[in-house]
Amino acid sequence: MTMTAPASVAVVPLPPFKRALILGGARSGKSARAEALMLSAAGDGGAMYLATSEAGDAEMAARIAEHRARRGAGWSTREAPLDLVEAFASEARPVLVDCLTLWLSNLMAAGREIAREGERLARAIESHASPIVLVSNEVGMGIVPDNTLAREFRDHAGRLHQRIAAIADRVELVVAGLPLVLKPQGDS
Repeated sequence: MTMTAPASVAVVPLPPFKRALILGGARSGKSARAEALMLSAAGDGGAMYLATSEAGDAEMAARIAEHRARRGAGWSTREAPLDLVEAFASEARPVLVDCLTLWLSNLMAAGREIAREGERLARAIESHASPIVLVSNEVGMGIVPDNTLAREFRDHAGRLHQRIAAIADRVELVVAGLPLVLKPQGDS
């Protein structure tokens, strides 16, 4: 199956990578950037899109539809709102995960042990043979939330990002559609 980039997604040749983490704020362009990276890594073999969101309301359903339309038909999609590690284990192709913060929200709502699940995910990423791109919202750059649950979420996200960034060979922060390469340093 041949994957092609929609007109809005620029596919830029990059040095090879095995694991990439793409961070950014809401509507920053991080998902489109991650898709472009995956297209550069996956080649004609195709990739699996592991979606962690669920359409709980009309607004989220519209966001999901927008993402699907932008990706086009060349992607295989699997929903993994909670069992991301199991989804990894059954997939040999390159994988794009969108997004870790939605997965984290789902885990918290389900009462799962966050540190244990994050470590399981890190081990699954390390053992995955094909390229992987993970998308996540950078939520720790704003004001300190005024409630315990929001502070816990922010702290869990920060720790998860640090763990995944440590094992990634490419980390980018996307702002206004522009990627800032954090790792490897000196890459553009």
